Amino acid sequence: MIDILIIEDDEVTNFISKTKLNSLGFQNIAIVTNGQLGIDYLKGNECPDLILLDINMPILDGWEFLEAKNDMGLCPDIPIVITTSSGRPEDRYKASFFKEIITYLEKPVDFNDLRTVLQGLVEKKLQC
Repeated sequence: MIDILIIEDDEVTNFISKTKLNSLGFQNIAIVTNGQLGIDYLKGNECPDLILLDINMPILDGWEFLEAKNDMGLCPDIPIVITTSSGRPEDRYKASFFKEIITYLEKPVDFNDLRTVLQGLVEKKLQC
């Protein structure tokens, strides 16, 4: 079973993501609406198997979340998928400096691409 944490401020995107992930067979999905709530979640729960992270959010954006998570040593080996509306080359470049970011998906997210990532995680988890 794969536990997924979605950190995304847009409620419609969260609804679509959760509905689509459920239809792909993923049921353990937690959603928080900004990076600070993401940090709070990681402090108070077991580490998820995957984080879907938006970049542009209020309070604590995706980059600030990553820096805070790493500074605090929270869930250091959890893979992260950036899910963003930002097509800026600078953001893709910045993402390349975070070892935990395994892919960068622009919105609207192509769930076939995300399914491939998730299948790889499931296979890896089954091998453990």
